[in-house]
Amino acid sequence: MSFLGFVQISAQKDSIFINAKLSSDRKTLDVEQRIVYHNNSPKDLDSLKLLNWIAAYNNRKTPLVYRKLEDRNNRLHFAKQDELGKLLEINITSDSQNFLTDKKEAENLYLPLATPLKVGESVVLNLKYKLQLPDKKFTGYGTSDINTSLKYFFIVPDHFDKDNHLNRHYLDIEESVSFNTFWKIYLSLPAEFQAQGNLDQTADNLFEGYLDSDPEFIISKEKFPVINVNSESFKTEIKLGYNISEQEKENLEFFLPLHLKFIEDRIGSIPEHLFISEKFRAKEDFFGNNDINFWKFNFKLFTDAEKVDQDYFGIISKKVLDEKIIADKQNHHWFKNGLKSYLEIQYLKKFYRDAKLLGNLTETKILGIKPVKFFHASEVKLLDRYGLAYQYIMTQNLDQKIGERFSELSNFNDMAISNFETGSLFSYTADKMGENQFNNLVKNYISKNTDTQVNPEDFLKELAEEEKSSEYFSDFLKQKNRDNFKLKNFRTKNDAVEVRIVKNTSENIPVKLETESREGSKRSYWVETEKNERLKTFEIPAEDIHKITLNNGYIFPEPNYRDNYLYTKGIFANSKKIKFKLIKDIPNPEFNEIYLNPRVRFSNAYDKFLLGMNFRNESLFDQKFAYSLTPYYSTGTGKMVGTGGVSYSFLPAESFIRALTFGVSAAHFHYDYELAYSRASASAGISFQKPPRSTVSRGLSVSYNYYQRDLSAKMIANRDYDKYNLWSVGYGYTDNQMIHEKSMSISTQGMEDYNKITGEAFYRWEFAPRQKLSLRLFAGYFVRNETRNNTFNYGISRVSDYSFSYNLLGQSATEGLLSQQYILADGGFKSFIPGSVNQWITSFNVDTSVWKMIHVYADAGVYKNKNFDPKFIWDSGLKVRVIPDFLEVYLPVQSSLGFEPGFKDYGKRIRYTLILNLGTIINAARRGWY
Repeated sequence: MSFLGFVQISAQKDSIFINAKLSSDRKTLDVEQRIVYHNNSPKDLDSLKLLNWIAAYNNRKTPLVYRKLEDRNNRLHFAKQDELGKLLEINITSDSQNFLTDKKEAENLYLPLATPLKVGESVVLNLKYKLQLPDKKFTGYGTSDINTSLKYFFIVPDHFDKDNHLNRHYLDIEESVSFNTFWKIYLSLPAEFQAQGNLDQTADNLFEGYLDSDPEFIISKEKFPVINVNSESFKTEIKLGYNISEQEKENLEFFLPLHLKFIEDRIGSIPEHLFISEKFRAKEDFFGNNDINFWKFNFKLFTDAEKVDQDYFGIISKKVLDEKIIADKQNHHWFKNGLKSYLEIQYLKKFYRDAKLLGNLTETKILGIKPVKFFHASEVKLLDRYGLAYQYIMTQNLDQKIGERFSELSNFNDMAISNFETGSLFSYTADKMGENQFNNLVKNYISKNTDTQVNPEDFLKELAEEEKSSEYFSDFLKQKNRDNFKLKNFRTKNDAVEVRIVKNTSENIPVKLETESREGSKRSYWVETEKNERLKTFEIPAEDIHKITLNNGYIFPEPNYRDNYLYTKGIFANSKKIKFKLIKDIPNPEFNEIYLNPRVRFSNAYDKFLLGMNFRNESLFDQKFAYSLTPYYSTGTGKMVGTGGVSYSFLPAESFIRALTFGVSAAHFHYDYELAYSRASASAGISFQKPPRSTVSRGLSVSYNYYQRDLSAKMIANRDYDKYNLWSVGYGYTDNQMIHEKSMSISTQGMEDYNKITGEAFYRWEFAPRQKLSLRLFAGYFVRNETRNNTFNYGISRVSDYSFSYNLLGQSATEGLLSQQYILADGGFKSFIPGSVNQWITSFNVDTSVWKMIHVYADAGVYKNKNFDPKFIWDSGLKVRVIPDFLEVYLPVQSSLGFEPGFKDYGKRIRYTLILNLGTIINAARRGWY
């Protein structure tokens, strides 16, 4: 069938006509296409730019591949040739010329015109091309064993090329460029397959209509559900690109009419057709309401009906907004995302006002008790998630400004900033000016910009005209939000209570003040503030007020909610109550919380198991001022040991520094039988700012450590050190990207008897899935060495842990299993090559995958001691990665010592690494999010 002999649809709207044939194996797509392109730009065009979407799947070097690697997804990087997508052949002509398009791998196809295309004129392009479709597993689009999903494969003009954003369309960020376009598409499909999508089906396999988004089809042997919603004011057909259970369909038939009516009341008319793909559902559903599965147990936070309600309200809201609003996602992502979150907040206020963040989990019983009830998290409302998500990322200074380009947002900031922070600000403004007034403003703005690309900053100007106190909103787009309110104090004055409110900004942002009596009755007031007014005094009636609160319920995205509460009576009047809690928790900003965490851990062969209690003020969220005190009872010695420390972090929002931290700490443990050490430290560290999507971290540290050790008679005879001071300065660089992992550090350390400089570089290459090659280069040099013994020497195969920083199980062990623990430090040799280094050493360590968990390693190096010639050493062997990076076993084979398996004591030469650090596990798990 061919319909490329067409009639022109509109004088100013583009038209695209496609006849596409999908091969029987659904791997290739033959396309005949005609594009009627109108020059709607303000200037004549010398060339046209077409988007060759499928080029994003060409090879390992495309922006899409790097984007996926940032998200910790290496499937496209390691894809086989037949799994990739590519443009196999193409021919482009117009009525007046042929275009040479030999660069089939180019993501942008530029077509120089023989004569300039004047403003308001159009040109007709005829295209004939063949596509190899990628595997669907990479982005959700392409071919799988079951079905084929078509989106972003047809070649289209670029309407958003005003600022020449290179490669921005190829990052799998769902940006539509073919808006306000008439489409007519005929799909020739293999037998038994049928297509369903976001265009009207007017005949068998024929689809046509206007779209403000790109066409999308799911091609399958199955017929997927269609739900029709009929209301007095709209009729909408909702097509799903996936199967659902009968129960879920029943739930949707009940909830979808409610959802659409709720949305219509707030943003205006509802589209007649909505298509929801499996990928769209996964991206836009309600985050955080899934069941918790642990081992053989399943804990349901919400009922199946509630989950369908919450999930699909978010999905439908975003889909309606996508259909009704045309916006450049790169620069204006926050507008539709923020409106989606605003709608969610309003929906939760109406139907889930008292619902808890942890849902039904708060009522779950284990052995007759409800353990979750011990946590403040059990009291946190579902509505609070918007403010909490923002505060969580902000406390680490990893948040981004709302107006950040979408491609630069981290995955977590996509949710916490673009969606939640913006939605909270919309909700805050609507609360202040009146929700009906805000909703009408949104309706009118969307209505008058139908089929037109919007600039949402115009909406903010209109909003400021309606509600003057919302003028601050525009500034929030351009910088990180750090605007904070603080309840300074109150005093009773005649028949009124005079409340003093401090804000750290010169903007005239309003603040919501709430009073609460002991019986729980509440009254609310909106307090207006003026430009440059940092201190506001506000009077309220002197009623039975027990508590005063600012912006209760995280309604305004503040960096610190802990200064928003005051009590009016009792010993805590004009202050906050102290509360002791067990185990880390979501912070309750109403109290000064002290966490008492019981601790049981194995320390080393001397202290053995430590039984203690940790006192700290840090919750699950980081704090600028942090303290921690942990006294332990040592089961190995029967004595008290422990650690303690205090730190303060400066977190400048707009700076090349992410965090500047000062701290002091102390520790007291045993490092040998009946021998203890004490350490007192003072340190300062700078963590440099980085784009949150970046895998690079850089830091500079300075520290002073004072040590005091008990000495044995033998150590005293060897003139060992019982007291010493260490100064150190170091710089570290780490790039934890997925395929090419790199790190580098350089430091200097010294005391009264020595100064040394140390450098280390590490590189790990994943050359095949889960197969890696690791290279390490180490160099150490004593600038001055007047030490009495070898305590501070560089190690060859063992480290001298004089700084007590390696968590060795056998700190002073020289034989036995504990002495066989391996730490990759200093020379890094796995074989027990005797001696240490008091002048200089350089070594090179290699480790590579061979088969599954089996690796081979080799180490080589040269070292020199005083009064001796340089000496070359080496070793090699096998490594078994039982738990990669945490538990690994080294089996030496050949070294400078000889053929080691032939030695009678070979069992004593086997080494192992054992890392029991929860923080390391957490950092590894969160990569790709922020």
